[in-house]
Amino acid sequence: MAAPDVHDFLARPLVARVATAGPTVRPVWFLWEDGAFWWLTGAYARLGRRLAADPVVALVVDSCDLATGQVLSVTCRGAAEVVPLDRARAVRKLTRYLGPEETWPVRFSASLDDPAARLVRCVPDRPPVVRDLSW
Repeated sequence: MAAPDVHDFLARPLVARVATAGPTVRPVWFLWEDGAFWWLTGAYARLGRRLAADPVVALVVDSCDLATGQVLSVTCRGAAEVVPLDRARAVRKLTRYLGPEETWPVRFSASLDDPAARLVRCVPDRPPVVRDLSW
């Protein structure tokens, strides 16, 4: 079975794991858009301080189907930066995981009104590729 197109794969509501200097690894809901990975952050996280000290991150998005043995993976490295919140982009990202905005739990919609809410933008060093690691 051929690996899917990278844009189709990254359009799925999968979880990315992001590693920063330290090292630390955190799972994030993400949006792949305009050649970059985007995810939310805010005052509640140390991520902004970590990226200010060292913006290089590694990121992996993968899927594993135990029934078929299919394992697909996108692994990237790149520089990440904290940028002002683009509410429309954040809504698109959250809609991928939570469905229509009017059905979201209050904590998610309220987080977008937090003045400290920001987006992280990570542009990979190389265009992402889906690798088939199936067994």
